[in-house]
Amino acid sequence: MTEDKVTGTLVLAVFTAVLSSFQFGYDIGVINAPQQVIITHYRHVLGVSLDDRIAINNYALNSTEELPTSLGDPTPVSWAEEETMTSASLITMFWSLSVSSFAVGGMIASFFGGLLGDKLGRIKALLVANILSLVGALLMGFSKLGPSHILIISGRGISGLYCGLISGLIPMYIGEIAPTTLRGAIGALHQLAIVTGILISQIVGLDFILGNHELWHILLGLSAVPAILQCLLLFFCPESPRYLYIKLDEEAKAKKSLKRLRGSDDITKDITEMRKEREEASNEKKVSIIQLFTNASYRQPILVALMLHAAQQFSGINGIFYYSTSIFQTAGISQPVYATIGVGAVNTVFTAVSSKFPWMNYVSMTAIFLFVSFFEIGPGPIPWFMVAEFFSQGPRPAALAIAAFSNWTGNFIIALCFQYIADFCGPYVFFLFAGVVLAFILFTFFKVPETKGKSFEEIAAEFRKKRGSAETPKAAVEMEFLGPTETM
Repeated sequence: MTEDKVTGTLVLAVFTAVLSSFQFGYDIGVINAPQQVIITHYRHVLGVSLDDRIAINNYALNSTEELPTSLGDPTPVSWAEEETMTSASLITMFWSLSVSSFAVGGMIASFFGGLLGDKLGRIKALLVANILSLVGALLMGFSKLGPSHILIISGRGISGLYCGLISGLIPMYIGEIAPTTLRGAIGALHQLAIVTGILISQIVGLDFILGNHELWHILLGLSAVPAILQCLLLFFCPESPRYLYIKLDEEAKAKKSLKRLRGSDDITKDITEMRKEREEASNEKKVSIIQLFTNASYRQPILVALMLHAAQQFSGINGIFYYSTSIFQTAGISQPVYATIGVGAVNTVFTAVSSKFPWMNYVSMTAIFLFVSFFEIGPGPIPWFMVAEFFSQGPRPAALAIAAFSNWTGNFIIALCFQYIADFCGPYVFFLFAGVVLAFILFTFFKVPETKGKSFEEIAAEFRKKRGSAETPKAAVEMEFLGPTETM
């Protein structure tokens, strides 16, 4: 059957699209491995010499002699302690902002990916989005030559804007160009490219490659390479036939695009499917974000959707992606950066007891590997699928927008606060996340309906059953697959 055919044009278009997903993953993981190198540079730029502070502090705390000021004056001791604590707090603040500014950008831009795609088309929208990627990469790439903390925070914020846009654009484009029977498999390439980007960023972040004092800025700016490659390849990629047919009503161009993608003149089934989709979309009114919370039919599904995304972020997964090098270092792993690479390859939560027994160091590392592995099976991609399944064509865009926003918000909170929480809790930090995960397990068991193979009417009936309502169901609109937009 023609819809099962994988053509060269389809491969090119999907590969080009997921270069954005790769950049997304690279930007998530790149800040992790060179953490200590960058922090050392921050100290240098801010005039905080680590060796000098340690020397002063140790002398003040341990020496029986007093520092050379007025005899018997205890002020130098308290000054050294206060200066050291203030310096450490300042560095921690700038580092947390360096990590979390990425999520701030994503949080802001998450509302606009679909809007930009509808306004400019999928291809032009990706070209425009890549401007942000290149600007962010250049700021980080040149950060060693100026005030590095400001340039890195700004660069990661702009890169976050880019990733917020593409987190909606890429699954949209891939889902629209893929044959129906291959949509699920091709849609999964978005997530695969993200985790591949995380892994590659951690490998090239090794000390003997780019994660050293001489080349760390190149490591941060390297995301410009896939951005430039994608810009060049996009000129050879077809526009989404669904965008051309449903949004622009340009049937001739849509057919031409389909023929390129399918490698056949027989595109009758695709055109029939798109015609039906356009009719359904025209018959169903769009729903605003406010209506999702004020309309009783949508309120419970959107709250459940938001809880699923909260569960994804507050499981602590991005604490591992952003800070795993320092986590492993605290756990006593002699080469933490290599363990971080293991996280990128497969990637939970038993670092809590690692400081008590030496052999638990490796139990800690194994636990984190298992955690991330199971995360990628379930909590990572599934919330995005379920949001698409909870809502029909009318409320779906608004639901996906608010879900993406909440996901990025959780990402930001974890990115900003994890270092402080880890400093406070020490090796027991993941006990906190374990408690949160347990609460979400109970919520999922009692409140989240099964959606596999069910129509919207059947899913709505499940929600009514769970809230004990006997409202009359709305007419069903069968679900069409819509791929996941991201994992953090």
